[in-house]
Formats: sequence, structure tokens, C-alpha cells
Amino acid sequence: MKKFESNNVIIRYPGNPVMSAEKVPYDATLIFNAGVTKFNGKYVMVFRNDYNFEQSDYAKGKNVKIKTNIGIAFSNDGLNWDVKPEPCQPVPLNDEIRRCYDPRLTVIDGRCYICFAVDTAHGIRGGIAVTDDFDKFEILSLSTPDNRNMVLFPEKINGEYLRLERPFPVYGRHSNESFDCWMSYSPDLCYWGKDQLLLGAEDVSFCNCKIGPAAPPIKTPQGWLTTFHAVWTHDDSELDSWHGGWDKEYLAGLMLLDLDNPNKIIGIYQDPLLLSETDHELKGFRGSVIFPGGMILEDSGEVKIYYGAADTVECLATAHIDDLIDLCLKDA
Repeated sequence: MKKFESNNVIIRYPGNPVMSAEKVPYDATLIFNAGVTKFNGKYVMVFRNDYNFEQSDYAKGKNVKIKTNIGIAFSNDGLNWDVKPEPCQPVPLNDEIRRCYDPRLTVIDGRCYICFAVDTAHGIRGGIAVTDDFDKFEILSLSTPDNRNMVLFPEKINGEYLRLERPFPVYGRHSNESFDCWMSYSPDLCYWGKDQLLLGAEDVSFCNCKIGPAAPPIKTPQGWLTTFHAVWTHDDSELDSWHGGWDKEYLAGLMLLDLDNPNKIIGIYQDPLLLSETDHELKGFRGSVIFPGGMILEDSGEVKIYYGAADTVECLATAHIDDLIDLCLKDA
């Protein structure tokens, strides 16, 4: 891979990380891959928390058994967050459903929808639930295995709900990891179909492994602006990690989709929008991982992009909406 840098339209928040284990009032180790939105006049962050271990456990060769829950935080400015005193569990756990993680938030018609992944006894499934208060969750949909990284569009388009998703068919692609970004449609957020390929991993210059959705799309007059994640495997080097043997670099890409037909890509930025450059992005549980999970368009034109860094903390970067759209359209 040629040498890339984060685009200079991106400005990292100087107070990063905006959420970390030290700010959580219960057992927490890794805080990352959060969904973030505005809901009922406040910013809401729903984050993944992996816990029940420490970095030193890996150095000592302990058999680490990671536990996971979902934390919730609220903010008046999107910068300073108050974490609820207890985590939540959008999906009841049982012998079949083992854990819930990687939440994404989308507000549709005044209700907040949460997409998530669940590990089950029979594979990884992607789900959708709805909540009005972040205390009670109604599960609307659970996919068949193996599918995840689901994000919803914030409104119906041509009478249907849409979502981006990343199935991972190992046998069909004749590779352990060579996965793509897909789109599916629903009349009611429960039943999904009419699946279509949106973007293939082979069409992304900074990917030699897999791609998939990242933050839910935001609507602009020019089209649906959305991030995606791409993975570059470093076969000849090892990246920083707590557990060793880590060689996958996660980068953030950007594309613009047609307003009326989102399965049509109007433009795509040909280089990474954001990649690991700071210490808390390069070093952590799994270093060199950038994973956007929330994108908010402010009235001023500022776009807040929340992203997990090194699978360890949650960070924030900003850019102006016009600059992001220009990146997508400059090679269109």
C-alpha cells in the first residue's frame, strides 16, 4: 500500500479521547465502536465496553475471557459526556445469544433505532431494536448468520427502509476475509430483502482484505454522505497490540450515494479519509484501527465524526460538510 495520510479537511478534537474506561463508573477496559446521534435535544452515545481483563493479563499469558456490555452516555455539546451509572443490554442474553456489541444509532420519525451485532451459538447475527428511553428496547429484526456492521438510513426512500450491511461469506469468496458492502430493503424494519451489492472490496484502493459500513448515512442536498471501513493486512509487519500477531490496519473511507437511488454511488474519495496517526490510534488493544460509528451534521455545516481508536477508546474528528462532499465528487 502506498503511503497515505488522513485528509487535511479532517480536524481531530484536541481533547481526544472523548470516551475511555476511566470515564465509566463500572468495570470497563476497552471503550470503542460507539453509535452517536442527537435525540430529544441531547447527544447520545451508546458504546461497546469490553472488560474483565487488563493489559498485563496478556503479558502474563493468562487465558483472558473478555466480557462485553453496552454503555450509554449523554452530552449537551457532543464533547463532554455523562455516563449512565449502569450499562444496558438491548438483547437478552441466553444459551443461544452470547453477547451484544458494536451499536449504531439512527433516529427515524422521532424514535431511536439501534443496530448491533450478536455472537450466538450458531454464528454472528446483525439486529435492529428501537427505544424511546434507552431503558426498554424492542427487538425488530435479527439476521441469519453471518452478517453484521448494519446501519440504517434516517428516513424511508421510495416507501422503504434501507440499511447498509456487511455479510461475510467465507466459502463463497474463496478467501478467509474478502467481504463487501451491501444494501437491503424493508417495508417495516422487520423483514429485509432485495439485497444488492453496493461496493466491492476490490474497488477500494486502500483495501486488500475487507470493507463494510461504518457510521450511518447523513442526508445532504447532493446525496447521502456515508463513511465505510476498509482493512489493509500487513503481511510483512506486525502492528502494535496487547496480544501480539496483529497485522490488520483499519481505515475510514467516504462516499456519496444518490438521494433517490442510494444503491448508486455518485462519488467516492479515492484515498482514506482518516487513518491512525496519533498515539491513541496507533497503540492500544489493537493498534492502527479507525472505525467510525457516528456522524452528525450540525446546523453550522460542521460534521462530527465519532470513531473507535485502537479498539480501546472513542475519539472525535470534525470537518465541514462542503469539504467532505467535494472529496467525493472531485474524481466523479
